[in-house]
Amino acid sequence: MDWTVAKPFPNTIPFLTEMGVEFLGAIDGEARVALTLGTRHMNSWQVGHGGVTMTLLDVVMALAGRSLDPEASGAVTVDMHTSFLQPAGHPGSRIIAIGRASHRATTLVFCEGEVRNGDLLVARAMGTFKFLKRRAAGRKLDHTSIP
Repeated sequence: MDWTVAKPFPNTIPFLTEMGVEFLGAIDGEARVALTLGTRHMNSWQVGHGGVTMTLLDVVMALAGRSLDPEASGAVTVDMHTSFLQPAGHPGSRIIAIGRASHRATTLVFCEGEVRNGDLLVARAMGTFKFLKRRAAGRKLDHTSIP
């Protein structure tokens, strides 16, 4: 797979579109996404915000897991642990997130992910994701109980 060229996301995710996240691909338990950091992605120290890094890790691991189950229209995060090793970068830096599924059960998948800025390892994560069928998940939501 050519991991250097952005492709359309398999599903429309407005939050990721707003962030500027690029989908690079997902196949056989591996996925990649990228982001060119802008001023809107910075924290108060003017380096990439940890929430941006965690979002990329969450998305790339879920995509890696979903690539193992063509029937899954979605995956939700059950658990995620992240370790930050260094700042993600400054505006203009391009960071890449790589996710890999390490074990698949019937409805769960266990994944690992990392974010890199060039050769620098920015963060690592482990996560557990539950496969969902879109229609079943939507029926469980009760939007009337939200204040």
